[in-house]
Amino acid sequence: MESKEKDAAGAVAESKISFYEKHQKVYIRDVKGWWNNWRWAFVLFTQVIFLALPWVNWNGRQAVLLHLVERKFYFFDLILWPQDVFYLALLLIISAYALFLFTAIAGRLFCGYACPQTVYSEILMWIENRIEGDRLARMKLDKGPMNARKFRLKASKHLIWVLFSLWTGFTFVAYFTPIQELLAELPFGFSGWEWFWMLFYAGFLYMQAGFLREQVCKYMCPYARFQGVMFDPDTLVITYDAERGEPRGAHRKGADAKASGLGDCVDCGLCVAVCPTGIDIRKGIQYECIGCGACIDVCDPVMTKIGQPKGLIRYTTENALDKHLSRTEVVRHILRPRIVVYSVILLAITVASIWSLATRVPLKVDVIRDRSTLAREADDGRIENIYNLKVMNTTETPKRYNVSVDGLDGIELTGDHTVEVGSAENREVTVVVRVPPESGRRGANTIHFDIKADGDDKVAVREKASFLLP
Repeated sequence: MESKEKDAAGAVAESKISFYEKHQKVYIRDVKGWWNNWRWAFVLFTQVIFLALPWVNWNGRQAVLLHLVERKFYFFDLILWPQDVFYLALLLIISAYALFLFTAIAGRLFCGYACPQTVYSEILMWIENRIEGDRLARMKLDKGPMNARKFRLKASKHLIWVLFSLWTGFTFVAYFTPIQELLAELPFGFSGWEWFWMLFYAGFLYMQAGFLREQVCKYMCPYARFQGVMFDPDTLVITYDAERGEPRGAHRKGADAKASGLGDCVDCGLCVAVCPTGIDIRKGIQYECIGCGACIDVCDPVMTKIGQPKGLIRYTTENALDKHLSRTEVVRHILRPRIVVYSVILLAITVASIWSLATRVPLKVDVIRDRSTLAREADDGRIENIYNLKVMNTTETPKRYNVSVDGLDGIELTGDHTVEVGSAENREVTVVVRVPPESGRRGANTIHFDIKADGDDKVAVREKASFLLP
């Protein structure tokens, strides 16, 4: 009986299998090379734009400002209003198609070079390397006991991380509140939402780029999961040439590895040590790979040292490896039907968006008939309706607009026919329209308001309205 109980307990113990792997911190070795230079070029490019744009003045204001209080979005000379949300939809569509196109051509280029997670992780890792040392020094420091030196290094690193995170959070808020106003409100004049978004942005940067890093790419990012359906055998991805590299093993420079039954791979493990997500590229294409090219940068010098050609790990396609395609043939396979379709759609939407913005009339008018007084008879026997005109000047120069109306015989406006609107402002005016009672049918009659800028007939809007005759 006791034996049976032990067997049952053993079976229960064996059935308790954990579905969660304990996180192993990835210690990334520093690497130099062509792909690393490109990655840092994109890091600097994106951060210079992000951090510098709020400080750029344009026409006496911030050049790029999504002013939520005024409900106006400024992009240098372009001013967008809530009624222009259509352009936001176009921007999202263009971004989506561009992502599909670039992924189909060359894999996760965005992830490896321009994704905020990659960019901020590179910056915080650079700070970490400068303070704590190289890969081996960081591993030794983390395994060692807490002492004054370790505390000083860790505290210095986290202090700089926090300051950088707060700076980027402040910059993020500066895209929604003019940066000069934020500077004037320092340090305790921020509103509640400004504090929230600054700390929210800074907190997530500090947490995700400082601690989670590869876990965001492996477990949290949805793009890592659905990218597989966007790849095909002719997509350029970072691959390990197993036919050339296997079986792997150590061999000396100039030695005939083939005679020993070995491939070109010396099994140094450097490709794993430099990978930001901690994967082994030699195991084949994996969704965790962000396409940064660090493994290429570290493998090519090893191949040079042992007298073998570069490219054991390289950017190529599955078909190129299997069929031993030349570079010309690889390029020819890239221009496949799906790439052509994506490119044509992306080009068409982009051109249409640019044309729409270029020909956009910098004037918006909303016409609302006064519902408190549907129709009334004036002293001279004519029927009059009252309308509220909301005129929006989307330029940065004051404008005077002339208002006219047509659609019924004898129709006319009473009072002043001009409206003056300041730069990037809107003004609501009330106008009275009168018509002879015999000029239309009973009920609703269609009329049109014409609003034209004084001295510029190209800036004109024609809006439809209804005129009620009792």
